[in-house]
Amino acid sequence: MSDNAIPAGGYRLTKPVFFIGFMGAGKTSVSQQLAVQYGLASIDADEYLELREDRIIADIFAEDGEETFRDIETDVLRDLSQRSPRLIGCGGGVVTKRAENAEIMRDAGYVIYLQVTADEAARRIPNTDSRPMFKNLETARKTIVERIPQYEAAAHYAIDTEGREIIDLAREIAEQLLAEGIMVKEEAHE
Repeated sequence: MSDNAIPAGGYRLTKPVFFIGFMGAGKTSVSQQLAVQYGLASIDADEYLELREDRIIADIFAEDGEETFRDIETDVLRDLSQRSPRLIGCGGGVVTKRAENAEIMRDAGYVIYLQVTADEAARRIPNTDSRPMFKNLETARKTIVERIPQYEAAAHYAIDTEGREIIDLAREIAEQLLAEGIMVKEEAHE
């Protein structure tokens, strides 16, 4: 990582950028920081899914089951991958429940895996009561270990978020996206 700051604003993406990782990894925070700092479009896939379905994910699970939720989630990924390129924060299980989702993201865009430990994630999530997995930290640790191979297989790039500030993560990711030609400087129009 260089010490030179990337000038803010005036960039565009050449393809969608998907953020994956366990809950609390910083997918939404990092994508929003990148969006603000570099003038990029950003969306949270779960929020988009809830708006599109006009109900929250917990209700979809309760009323229709996980299989229906995963069908909707896959459809949302297809939809977002075909829209104008943007930063997309994804749910923690997006690549762990269906290999098809990883293929959709890898084929359409660039996948960034934000690595986090269960302990760090628990520190970052202000209200773990709303996250059943954190009722027992050992369960969260086990789940992360089980998911790591799937996250790694889906990702084009991985970054350790442990003890790092959002702004530093955003800068490192911006440098990677620039190096890969995925984030490019917007040409001035006269």
